[in-house]
Amino acid sequence: MKSILKDRILHGFYPLDGLIPSEPQLEQEFEVSKITVRNAIQELVQEGYLEKGSGKGTRVIRNTSTSKLSKRKSFTEILVEEGHRIRKQLLTATAVRHEPGSEPYWLFGEESRLIERLYYLDDEPYIHYAHYLPMSTGGLEPDGLGEMSLYGLLEEQGIAPVDFRDRFEVAAAPDRVARLLKLEPLAPLLRRSRYSRDPAGDVVEFSVGYYNTAIQQYLVNYEA
Repeated sequence: MKSILKDRILHGFYPLDGLIPSEPQLEQEFEVSKITVRNAIQELVQEGYLEKGSGKGTRVIRNTSTSKLSKRKSFTEILVEEGHRIRKQLLTATAVRHEPGSEPYWLFGEESRLIERLYYLDDEPYIHYAHYLPMSTGGLEPDGLGEMSLYGLLEEQGIAPVDFRDRFEVAAAPDRVARLLKLEPLAPLLRRSRYSRDPAGDVVEFSVGYYNTAIQQYLVNYEA
């Protein structure tokens, strides 16, 4: 539950300086006990995302993550700072088999786990993501996966990626992806593929994202 609340904050679903839903509302939405809700909120207060006010509700006071290693802001953080809202829709969470010679086959063998999601920017379909994970990765129950951060999921599995390699190119999305993004077949899109490795050098994630940059260009911001 905490991971979902945090992700909603980082993606602008709960805007900066706004109030999150009341504890009874969260209990009802997540179907959990009062103590579970209070513990999740308290942890986010301690991490500096929320502030509790007596009789005034719980307010969002920070909507960006922190990193001890880099000051680089994530793409979604930049969009949220600019006033946009990001929403995720889970499409698939299952095990899949790969064709010999395909990239997932080369990385994971005959099978891997797949999380497929559609990102909306201000309610317009914007990014299609396919995340491939090793079969040893658990926790792929549909509840919460639509909103949960991929790296939050890996963290819950005790997996800590330390090496990220991104590759960018212009490519036409598969027909199904183009339809989900409400685009014409063969429309040129930004395709980003990412490999994440653990400290032992093993690939723990391979993701492919198609971005409709006609809505919003891909941005990277480095702060000195």
